[in-house]
Amino acid sequence: MSFRVLLPRTVLILGTVSFLNDTASEMITPLLPLFLTATLGAGPAVVGLVEGVAEATASLLKLVSGRLADRGWNHKRLVIGGYGSSNLARPLIGLALSWGWVLLLRFLDRVGKGVRTSPRDALIAVSADDDRRGLAFGFHRALDNAGAMLGPLLAFVLLSMGLPMGHVFLWSVIPGVLGVALLIFGLDDTPSKAPASPPPPLTWKGLDGRIRGLILASGLIALASAPEAFLVLWASDRGLTLAWVPLVWAAASGVKAIIAAPAGALSDRYGRSRILIGGWGLRILVLILLALASGGQGETVTWTLFLAYAAALAATEGAERALIGDFAHTRERATAFGLYHMVVGLAALPGALLFGGMWQLWGARRAFLLAAVISVTSVVVLYHYVRVLRSA
Repeated sequence: MSFRVLLPRTVLILGTVSFLNDTASEMITPLLPLFLTATLGAGPAVVGLVEGVAEATASLLKLVSGRLADRGWNHKRLVIGGYGSSNLARPLIGLALSWGWVLLLRFLDRVGKGVRTSPRDALIAVSADDDRRGLAFGFHRALDNAGAMLGPLLAFVLLSMGLPMGHVFLWSVIPGVLGVALLIFGLDDTPSKAPASPPPPLTWKGLDGRIRGLILASGLIALASAPEAFLVLWASDRGLTLAWVPLVWAAASGVKAIIAAPAGALSDRYGRSRILIGGWGLRILVLILLALASGGQGETVTWTLFLAYAAALAATEGAERALIGDFAHTRERATAFGLYHMVVGLAALPGALLFGGMWQLWGARRAFLLAAVISVTSVVVLYHYVRVLRSA
């Protein structure tokens, strides 16, 4: 049976838009550190500043936009505004003459991400039936990751044709504009409508216990996650040559695209918590194997573990979002998504600094093992909340 039959039009449209947007985004993202350092002469600290400001901005705005959506702001217009801002600012990075302009344009790009994410997830949640919500979010994440696979490949082709990096950035406007146009003309309108009563004040105790457990556990797992950029460094230390880096990166996104939708569908059938605990358990296992792998085991082991980590990341993406859609009150659903995204995004930054510091001081093995230990704590937190609520 096709996705056309299983999923509503809104999910199909938003999934396709994410595919086009991530194609555009990933034509730029892997090259941006090189553009800053090699073309504009900035140092590593500037690269960290640009990405830190960008991700913190997106994380905070996801909560703000979710709250606005729950207060009656038009979901479709928020989503269009978010994607439009990103796809207007991002290609212009190719024209930047200094790192200050890159910082500003990257900031506007992430403002767009922050504005669109929570209203978009709320639209997916409300349009999908309860027994297909995991599939809906998994399908959306699959197309998102498919775009993340295509983008670097297109950039590789354009660079192979002799185009400078700045021109590659400008070419990314094409898939971006197509995505915004699809939103404008393809997504059913959701007219702004003030709720019958204002959404309740945002309080931690006011959230369903399962959502609180997920947010706490997801924050811990984000703190423990080994950023994929460090996996590239790990693979490089094991002998992976520079020419293969874009391909292994694209392959990892391809694995995520394959895994996300079936894993989300499994959460519809067997329950969100089982898929979350199983997927996070797989992540712990892979982190331990990454720590124990030695350099003499060959490229096959390197590729296998790199792709296995990508699969573990994708296995829980649909279930996490579907759980929020299941248990968030209708009047605060977008806010709940915003809080989830904000906590995960903000935890990822110190997590990356912690992982990098451990790597620099004590080596990759201890960094991966520490990530595994913190991940175990995440599973324990989620299991505790699930057990307590079942016995209540």
